[in-house]
Amino acid sequence: MTQQQTSPPILINNVRVFGADGCGLTPPTSVLIQDRRIAAIGEEKPPEGAVSIQGGERVLMPGLSDAHVHLFAAGNTHAGLTMGATGMGYYKALAEAERMLMRGFTTVRDMAGDVAALRQVLDSGAFPGPRIYPSQAAISQTSGHGDYSAVYEDATAFSCGLHTRAEQIGFMRVADGRDQVLAAVREQLKKGASQIKIMAGGGVASAYDPLDVVQYTPDELSAAVEAASDWGTYVSAHVYNDEGIRRAIAAGIRSIEHGHLAAGPETFKLMASKGVWMSTQPFLESDHEYDNPDNTEKNKEVCAGVLNSFTWAREAGTKIAFGTDLLLEPEKAGLQNEMLIRLSTCFEFSPTEALRIATSGNAELFRLSGERDPYKEARLGEITVGAWADVLLVEGDPTEDLTVLGDPDKNLAVIIKDGRIYKNLLG
Repeated sequence: MTQQQTSPPILINNVRVFGADGCGLTPPTSVLIQDRRIAAIGEEKPPEGAVSIQGGERVLMPGLSDAHVHLFAAGNTHAGLTMGATGMGYYKALAEAERMLMRGFTTVRDMAGDVAALRQVLDSGAFPGPRIYPSQAAISQTSGHGDYSAVYEDATAFSCGLHTRAEQIGFMRVADGRDQVLAAVREQLKKGASQIKIMAGGGVASAYDPLDVVQYTPDELSAAVEAASDWGTYVSAHVYNDEGIRRAIAAGIRSIEHGHLAAGPETFKLMASKGVWMSTQPFLESDHEYDNPDNTEKNKEVCAGVLNSFTWAREAGTKIAFGTDLLLEPEKAGLQNEMLIRLSTCFEFSPTEALRIATSGNAELFRLSGERDPYKEARLGEITVGAWADVLLVEGDPTEDLTVLGDPDKNLAVIIKDGRIYKNLLG
């Protein structure tokens, strides 16, 4: 990984720590940060040259994480990405990265977009932003969720013509058949993907694919898994419907992105038995707006399934990851914190459970990247000795009232990522 310049040690005194076990807060203690990691807990004497922060018994918690973002698309509209200057997409992604960090999200898994170079820039400390697990371009069949071609254009496989704008900017890659899927997966790995994203079912925002359709044959899905496994990493699958979920699981896919239209609890029991993650989002209809009534109806159908999917996953013991999937509506990117809060206010997770999911829980999913994990040298999502020093100092107690995280400008007193202070209202 690209390393930033070493920051001075930081001693945070008199804080109650939300730990990796997710069981509540410690009595007041101190946390020493040195060489980008948590160096000690309970250390009272700061090393020479250390920055001292008086916590005042505030809560110190791990930085938040989001398992399903689109940095390249969150700060851009569809028209801006497909018709605007190429550089504009990258500049807006850089700006959105800073806003995500200032919301308290210190790590994100990017699930479609050309962000591997952005990860390197942010990791160097040249600009503020979260750690990124890049998927690079999401891989789609012709007529699938990532096919942005016009209906009058021949499939790329037959025409050998120009790729769509979405493919040219590295947002999507259309691939049909085993050989093309193998090549598409390998292409993303070459470009720096830490995991692979493939479209295995219909989507809401796309033009051609109803929600009930299953995408990619078992052999094509297996090809993607084989290519990723050869590089020591895994495949995640965009899919809502039950048949698509089951086909993806059978192919060896490790993470189901969405899953809101699963038919019933048996599907989640299957996921639990296979160790497959449900990387999902607490959607409400108002999160997205569409000009096309067909897309609006698909959005309504997905949102109607959100509560059932959460309920069945919890009952089955399925591993749940939290994500937001906000894209192409820049004015709504700030919903990230509100969507986290919904885990507690709308979907009956306790504040402590929700915090664990969005910290150490998501980190467990991220570790499936194995040797492709850009941050494998230390642990994420926890405040333990040796873990990466990504922490938030919070006004109020999020273990009792998660809504305090809904106003990060006011209630995040300190934001530290990779041992570097990015915000300090106490100094």
